Amino acid sequence: MSNKPFNIAIIGLGFGAEFIPIYQKHKLAKMYAICQRNKEKAEEIGKAFGIEKVYTDYDELLQDTEIDAVHINTPIQNHAEQSLKALRAGKHVACTVPMATSVEDCKKIVEEVQRTGLTYMMMETVIYSREFLFVKEMYEKGDLGKIQFLRASHQQEMAGWPGYWEGLPPMHYATHCVGPVLALPKAQAEYVSCFGSGRIDEELIPKYGSPFAIETCHIKFKDSDLSAEVTRSLFNTARQYRESFDVYGSKKSFEWTLIEHEDSVIHTGESPEKVKIPDYGHLLPAEIAPFTTAGVYDGDDNQHLSFIQGSGHGGSHPHLVNEFLNALTEERAPYPDAQESANITCVGILAHESAMDGGKIISLPAFTLK
Repeated sequence: MSNKPFNIAIIGLGFGAEFIPIYQKHKLAKMYAICQRNKEKAEEIGKAFGIEKVYTDYDELLQDTEIDAVHINTPIQNHAEQSLKALRAGKHVACTVPMATSVEDCKKIVEEVQRTGLTYMMMETVIYSREFLFVKEMYEKGDLGKIQFLRASHQQEMAGWPGYWEGLPPMHYATHCVGPVLALPKAQAEYVSCFGSGRIDEELIPKYGSPFAIETCHIKFKDSDLSAEVTRSLFNTARQYRESFDVYGSKKSFEWTLIEHEDSVIHTGESPEKVKIPDYGHLLPAEIAPFTTAGVYDGDDNQHLSFIQGSGHGGSHPHLVNEFLNALTEERAPYPDAQESANITCVGILAHESAMDGGKIISLPAFTLK
């Protein structure tokens, strides 16, 4: 076990800026460097947070031998290449979702982690949100009884987001709904079957060749009697933003609120009861606990789209940082590690492939399974 602070570099300073003060206050980290292609913006953020090492070139940053780990918050099409470059440069990696956009790239990352012995963690927000931690606590205390079924959804309107999102297959960005249904029972997906439904605007289709407004996938769990269902939409579907999961147990069940900011519901037998979800800052070191309820993007004049639509990701950011740093310090695998991240990510990639083939059952590749 190492108690030395790890020198952290953050790449991508839109959403990524949210993590700067968390690393700065964590005893196991030194917020060492930031990287942003726009030099003016990079220097502005560096000055605002007192960070001296400011890079505009990622490859140059990776040559800095003082950096122990990189936290990648760039557009999704860059995740695989940047993760692989970092691992090959001897850096540990925390990367925002998804791990990659192809099964092949997920495999390359898993193989590189195995070759180098370095740490990789996909920073999936929902599995560290206060809602998930609340249900996880119920499950571990035995309140749910035996889990019988899980369901999750992530419905969102991506109009107005950067152009690379336009026409994206819904399941290609499915980790926010796949993650919680696998993480609660610490399960792995064995195979999937997915159907597409409806149709998006014609001008959105050519970029990815994906016509579906909604994709809904069934997941069979490995070595388990459980299955789950996940639903994803990105365009042309009327629905308030929703990242949700429901868990049905033999004793109690949990259902996510239908309307954001209203109460979720616990069913005991056939009796429903609304429940206030508590915050879980008490699980964190005191110096970063306040970041479960406030951060960089909370001011009315300083809003990031993920916060406007995502309610600050359920207070998950300090929990993610804490897990990554503790895993590095304790020289253990984080959750989710490379194989688990690949399993979660490949569910979505293969689910879309299944939808394009009329719901064909597709098995998860062996490299994603333990």
